[in-house]
Amino acid sequence: MNNPIARFELPINVEQIAALLPHRYPFLLVDRVTALEPNQRISALKNVTFNEPFFQGHFPGHPVMPGVLIIEAMAQASGLLITLSGHESKGPVVFYLVKVDKARFNQPVVPGDQLRLEVEHKRSVRNMSQFQGRALVGDTLVAEAEILCAEVPA
Repeated sequence: MNNPIARFELPINVEQIAALLPHRYPFLLVDRVTALEPNQRISALKNVTFNEPFFQGHFPGHPVMPGVLIIEAMAQASGLLITLSGHESKGPVVFYLVKVDKARFNQPVVPGDQLRLEVEHKRSVRNMSQFQGRALVGDTLVAEAEILCAEVPA
């Protein structure tokens, strides 16, 4: 398999991200990759807009991005880190979020915020990879978690 990062220059935009991840609207939660150290860390952005479908019900009159979607955005950034690092596989694969530990939510994420996703690869064993994820708005840490993702054939 060719190294996917060779096809892209930073920053990587949402159309290029859609070529790397199976997610689509309204569940593609990464808009741009701004930095990458292959096999080590990735920085990505999610622009949070009032038009997000989840704001209709979470919560009317007081829109807050659900914490589980912040974690999912970290997981998607993790999948991008592995894919852009030139991960070798024997065919099409999907990365599933299988475990979340030590999740903390420090501040609400609201429309107009730009969520910066900072994900660091901790270790891999067989088809599983562990990551430390942080989500920031500006310089403020709004959420963090340890996540475990599994690679499964598509």
